[in-house]
Amino acid sequence: MRCRQLAVLAAMLCGGIAGGAVAAEQRFATRLTAVAYDGATRANVQGDGQVLATLDGNKLTVSGRFMALPSSATSARLYSGAGIGVPGGPILDLQLDGQADGALSGSFTLNSKQLTALRQGRVYVQLNSQKAPEGNLWGWLLPEHPFPGVDVPEKGQGFLPQLDVPGNWVEK
Repeated sequence: MRCRQLAVLAAMLCGGIAGGAVAAEQRFATRLTAVAYDGATRANVQGDGQVLATLDGNKLTVSGRFMALPSSATSARLYSGAGIGVPGGPILDLQLDGQADGALSGSFTLNSKQLTALRQGRVYVQLNSQKAPEGNLWGWLLPEHPFPGVDVPEKGQGFLPQLDVPGNWVEK
């Protein structure tokens, strides 16, 4: 009887460990839209795209697509700013494939500072192009969520998580 109890306990622990490994994976997503622009730069910062990212421990895997840029893409990077919508400096380079339409990808081992920034919603993807070398499209990596179609308004407040509330993605 004691052996059977130990076997059941071992199975429960193994299941908890395996379940914990699956639960540890976090998914992030963003829609790439035009960076902030003025009348002079509006024609150069057009296009659309989506990016998905998976965080498994401290390994981040990023993949996405972009389309309809007014000029060829030249680079794609992950940046870290002070918060959602606040530009910052580049932290990691993404692989780029395509010109006006294409794909971006990358796999990285994040350090503790980068990991904290990602979990606090401060990491974003920026795609640069020939006519917009300082930014064509961008989007902040936030917990995965549904996206409305292009030019489809969202009801209510849309999706913007409270990342500054304890328990909502902020690690103390």
